[in-house]
Amino acid sequence: MVPARLTVVTLGARDLPSLREFYTRLGWPLAIEMDGFAVFGLHGAVLALFPLDELAADGHVEAAAPAEGIAASLAINVDERDEVDTALDAARAAGGRVTKEPVDADWGGRTAYFADPEDNYWEIAWVPPDSSMAAAIARATASA
Repeated sequence: MVPARLTVVTLGARDLPSLREFYTRLGWPLAIEMDGFAVFGLHGAVLALFPLDELAADGHVEAAAPAEGIAASLAINVDERDEVDTALDAARAAGGRVTKEPVDADWGGRTAYFADPEDNYWEIAWVPPDSSMAAAIARATASA
């Protein structure tokens, strides 16, 4: 069995210093900084930045060409509806490219999107506390 657990998200960086600086400007705590590697401590997991060519070599595959459009996104869930707007403003100020301004979603929450300097897409979302998604997130982020 493979444990149903996500502990590290690693982004292959084309320009590691620039990407590291972006996440530092977001205010995320830098937990590890080495030549060619950076790790940010997040709530529930860590975000690692690793040069794309080295990540590809480590996985025994070719490095992907820059994507056109969105193929995947990472989500940041906030505790209050208004925090979507505040967090998106902070991402914009740090140099993130806003791709979707905050909107109230038909499922009852609020959502927005931004891309980092290398077009890794992030959703900022608030989900109603009584929703099944909120319950799933709480279970997933609870301490063992």
